[in-house]
Amino acid sequence: MGRSTDVNGKIIKATGGGAHKYKQLINEKLGVEISKEDEIQCLIKGCNFLLKNIPDEAFIYEKHSNPPYKFQSPSNQPLFPYLLVNIGSGVSMMKVISDTEVERIGGTSLGGGSFWGLGSLLTKAKGFDELLELAEKGDHRLVDMLVKDIYGGSYDLIGLPGDIIASSFGKAARSASDTSSAPVEYKEEDIARSLLISISNDIGQIACLSARLHKLKNIYFGGFFTRCRPITLYTITFAINYWSKGEIQALFLRHEGYLGAIGAFLKSAEETTDADKYSWGEHFAGSTGLQSPVALNFSKDSKVDLLELDRLERPVCYCPVLRSDAVYVPDTWDLTRDAEAREYWLNCFKEAVDKFAERAVLSQPNKADAAELAEQFKQKYIQRLQDLGEQPFAFGSLTVRTLLDTREQFLKEFEFPDPYLQQKRNDNKEALELFPSYLKNLDSKNWEQQQHDLVEGILAGNVFDWGAKEVTMLMDAQTLTFEDARSRLRPHPWLYDDYEAWLVRLRGSPHNCAVIFVDNSGFDIILGVFPFVRELLRRGTKVILAANSKPVLNDVTYRELVILADLVAASCEIITAALRNRRLLIVESGQGSPCLDLSRIDCGLVDAMVEHKVDLVVLVGMGRAVHTNLYAKFGCEVLKIAVLKNRWLANRLGGDMFSVIFKYEKYDASEEAAKFF
Repeated sequence: MGRSTDVNGKIIKATGGGAHKYKQLINEKLGVEISKEDEIQCLIKGCNFLLKNIPDEAFIYEKHSNPPYKFQSPSNQPLFPYLLVNIGSGVSMMKVISDTEVERIGGTSLGGGSFWGLGSLLTKAKGFDELLELAEKGDHRLVDMLVKDIYGGSYDLIGLPGDIIASSFGKAARSASDTSSAPVEYKEEDIARSLLISISNDIGQIACLSARLHKLKNIYFGGFFTRCRPITLYTITFAINYWSKGEIQALFLRHEGYLGAIGAFLKSAEETTDADKYSWGEHFAGSTGLQSPVALNFSKDSKVDLLELDRLERPVCYCPVLRSDAVYVPDTWDLTRDAEAREYWLNCFKEAVDKFAERAVLSQPNKADAAELAEQFKQKYIQRLQDLGEQPFAFGSLTVRTLLDTREQFLKEFEFPDPYLQQKRNDNKEALELFPSYLKNLDSKNWEQQQHDLVEGILAGNVFDWGAKEVTMLMDAQTLTFEDARSRLRPHPWLYDDYEAWLVRLRGSPHNCAVIFVDNSGFDIILGVFPFVRELLRRGTKVILAANSKPVLNDVTYRELVILADLVAASCEIITAALRNRRLLIVESGQGSPCLDLSRIDCGLVDAMVEHKVDLVVLVGMGRAVHTNLYAKFGCEVLKIAVLKNRWLANRLGGDMFSVIFKYEKYDASEEAAKFF
């Protein structure tokens, strides 16, 4: 409020009851005008936005699983129709048919306001959250009457288990004939828990009946009533499962309390921009996770949840060649469920943070406060790692990809956008000097030896990864050459070895178009990928090179690759002609990560893949082919190529340091079609 003059005269979009209740107060204190938007429209717009833009936004709750949160995987399946149950003061239930079509089909007056109001009358709790905390400590069985309290056990004839609630608050009932000298004193926490379960059960049952009536399979709950508290999630989930006999799915939202606010924001954005043309992503560095609110600077007594979003420079779409009959899960390991892997990787990232802080400082030689900012980055990232150790589910599924992406976001937050920029330039210069002689040496060999050298070249180039600790030590000591990297590769048979099958395929007809998701700068892209590209072009295959849109580690970016392609072409007529004739395209992938989420790639890349009829996908590097997509299924042929540069990971997969992943997966259209019959 101290900066109220900065916003004086501005208009803020708002929705819900507070937009009316606090309109005058906000105007007086902040000097801004409130423009009230329709609440239902904002809720739907906000919910659709989160489900389409935020991975791992929705989850189901399974009480007896470890962890109990199971997040929804990205999907190209239709989102609509679904039921949105918004639990505010009361409850509204909306059938969402499309982005623009919605029908309110029911509701109940017993909602969050009822829980708060009755809880305030029955207990001394101050505020909604305190009431929830009180309920979590209670035992409703001391207040509620169960089936077994009436029948001595379960009622088998109609299928009622003994521990089902028969009457909420039933044990607290007193009659005129009650001759006891003093009434029973019930604990406030037991009362609060009984109240919470009663209202949650009521909401769950009405929601389930509404969904069955309208033949809806998915119910999303919003409104900030559950606060993602296990007791509420479990009660609602149980009610939905019980009444639907498992046919209807209860789904919860990590950002359930933001639906209306996001919808109001989008309404405002639509007035000045084409909001639907943009894609968004969650900014982990500025957001809070599940059950992890933070204190505000001006009010240490009150904690809030925060959601920070990044508007992507270009829209992202679902990869068109992923198998339509298979659920796509980008990440190979879910660290929320794999305790051993979680402990290892959290410790691994913690041990590496000093090196990244040091590299960040070196990347900003003219910045006076670089060391101070690097230290802030370090402390904040270490704290986040500690938080994730305690609550691995806080930001959705915890994976190596999300740990890498979070680190990059923290680096950028502290003004270190590209710490490896100079290193990439040095590596590119060194590799370009070797490129002409490397091609000449390749051309001196017979066809079969050339094919093997081309594959080994990609593998050797992929060793040069500044994100791999043991390799970094070699590169820092300047003891790793391209030929040395080649000699470190494990011999055949490789850990995953489909080389012979690939060689047989090369003796056949050429592919129509290959898309290659490239990895590192320097030897990797120049001596590894480009010679491979040249061979594909010679065979008559068009090639699309997909590079990161944003910098990360020493990965080559789209803008850098455009320049490199011209420099490489100066030594190769085949590449020169292919660039000129657009048989070789350089396209940005939409990613800013060492890993690859194929559910969110640049729409321009998707258009190119469709236009040129891609029938071969090549994934290069540990991030794109091992940490992610190792088990991904494609509707075309695919090569997954990587060298394992982490000893623990190599051992986990049954290999050793510098073990080779070379997976060639054919595509059988009949297998996919059979699943639809």
